[in-house]
Amino acid sequence: MAPHATSTGTRVDPAQLSLELRHQHRLTDRSGDGLQVWTARIDADGEPIGTLRAARCGYWRSGNLYERMTDEGGFLAHVAAQALTPDGQFSSEFEQAVEMPNSLLVVDHLDLPSPWQHPIVAAALVAALIDRFTDNHYAVVLPTAGTAAVPGAALLHQAAEHLAADEYGEGMLIIDTCMAAPEHAADQVRQRLQDLSQHGMDYPDDETDEDHDWEPTPRTRAVLRLALEDLSRTAWAEVAALGDEQLTARSAGLFASLPRLTFGQDGGWRRQMARTFDDLAADLTEGRQLEPGCTGEEMALHLAISRAGEITTDRPRMVAVAVGGLPVHRDDLDWEACSDLLFQDHDVLMLFDSSMDGIDAPGNQVNQALGMVNLSPGDWFAPFDPDAARDAARGFRH
Repeated sequence: MAPHATSTGTRVDPAQLSLELRHQHRLTDRSGDGLQVWTARIDADGEPIGTLRAARCGYWRSGNLYERMTDEGGFLAHVAAQALTPDGQFSSEFEQAVEMPNSLLVVDHLDLPSPWQHPIVAAALVAALIDRFTDNHYAVVLPTAGTAAVPGAALLHQAAEHLAADEYGEGMLIIDTCMAAPEHAADQVRQRLQDLSQHGMDYPDDETDEDHDWEPTPRTRAVLRLALEDLSRTAWAEVAALGDEQLTARSAGLFASLPRLTFGQDGGWRRQMARTFDDLAADLTEGRQLEPGCTGEEMALHLAISRAGEITTDRPRMVAVAVGGLPVHRDDLDWEACSDLLFQDHDVLMLFDSSMDGIDAPGNQVNQALGMVNLSPGDWFAPFDPDAARDAARGFRH
């Protein structure tokens, strides 16, 4: 289903949405150091359709943040009364509710007309502000539904719920940017927004996929292939540079990022490890199911998922080219799901834990109790299933 049109013929597609941020500050106005009110004009296909407003309230840049926020009145004064003490300190209750209280981002206005009044659209707009105006020392405060002083409070309440906000006090919801849950929730909101763009604003919130085995989407596979190819280039360059040199705790590079018990392996072992990136990349290129066939491939895939997450964040243009023309799915680029679901177990990651030294030995009690196999570096490239082993004559890329 394509994005639908309104009765006036206006096409409703969240991919058209953009924000233009505005803040006016007189250079001689010292009060602007502690509290900045930003208005984000919401555009659809270049035409203004609404506004979103938020205030950045800097604890360390205000003489008395309580008084500064109270002076503004409205929802800002309401927040100040519940988060701060009259002398400008965070209240003990607020400090218990927020991991690292430092500054506040208070969202106090949303004007989003029909047919754009969708909780996911609102959540995506708020998430965009959070990305641009906060770090992990901020508490983002939004109103609960029914807060009279805040236009659009009901929609902001729904947006906050999608962004993993917690209730606090009376009429307030808090997103703690220090925690991982809000960041993951924001990623899910962005994926959901892509669903709405592809399928229309009436696309349901749930999909009934219980009977369908999870597998990476085409876009996820494309970015994973980028990550594997990148790791392969790095690995083969290090193979050539290192030779049989043993690594130490001070060594740097890809092979130095592997568990310490691999540091004494020679160049032949590293060649086999480098080939695991090529083998998995070939699986993706040729449309085969992505299933690690040995311990080395498990480690390679863990590294690739981590690298894919970095590429998604740091190389958005390269990612856009890689996924261009591929269908959009709500599970696109869900690296947490890849880590959870592409492996039968995560035993290989226990090798990074120095307190588990010796766990690779078949005679180790924990090894035996958990039924671990092939954790010793010499066994990393032995196939889990000999009947499904890769062609031993396939050679090496280099």
